[in-house]
Amino acid sequence: MRRKRMRSADGPPALVHAVALGLVQGPTELLPVSSSAHTELLAWLLRWPYAEMDGERRKSFEVALHTGAAVALALHMRRELIEETRQMTVRRTGVVVASLAPAALAGYALEGPISRRLGGPRSIAAGLAAGGVAMALADRRRGAGEDGRSARDATVRDGLALGVAQALALIPGVSRNGATLAAARARGFARRDAQTLSWHAALPVLFGASALRALRLRRGALAPGERVTLAAGGASALLSTLLSARLLDRRLREGAPLFGASLYRCLLAAFVFTRARSAQ
Repeated sequence: MRRKRMRSADGPPALVHAVALGLVQGPTELLPVSSSAHTELLAWLLRWPYAEMDGERRKSFEVALHTGAAVALALHMRRELIEETRQMTVRRTGVVVASLAPAALAGYALEGPISRRLGGPRSIAAGLAAGGVAMALADRRRGAGEDGRSARDATVRDGLALGVAQALALIPGVSRNGATLAAARARGFARRDAQTLSWHAALPVLFGASALRALRLRRGALAPGERVTLAAGGASALLSTLLSARLLDRRLREGAPLFGASLYRCLLAAFVFTRARSAQ
């Protein structure tokens, strides 16, 4: 008996699948395990023809999920962000710009080629494993993580390191959160401050990608029902991210070691490699 498929590879995802993928987005966006990888792999394991969808439509849906997550994260951190804005200095502005520029340039120049050449289960598994190893090495190198640099001490060089990490996260499976955590830990930041920097660096990139995709959608026609599925996916991602942030914030802010997430990524990568080989 064949499994239920997403409506059509040429149309938008079925509504129930859009909601399901949005619910997965929340916890995987906050944890360094790659939300995009989990979206792709869930659809692959359940045999939804997500990967067969038109590239632009699939990317639009992914951005809708990330937009919902970004709005939720901004709402959760609103007081912190307002205070940060009030205390903005030239140096902090430089950190923000430096963390945004490499990801923006790489996304503009390389998003298309990366989407065409990478994104299958095996390449996602490779990104999961490589990112997991990088996280573990960076975290171990800096010891317990209780002592270290503060997020308030971040410099433009630190921002550039975060920006390069976010650019590398365009590779499927790498994870924006995981890459920036590894970069921040490698730069000597305490775990709790590395987490703060990771979330702060992510928001401009997520909102920038959302704005660019919205402009592209205005220029192109949407398939019947696509606005509904985009809204449903984004709304479920927003709600799941808000709930996940409330549940996970304290643990992540206290500076949880990265080994658990690294191990999970490697085990998931091994499972995907095995499943892909057996599917041949």
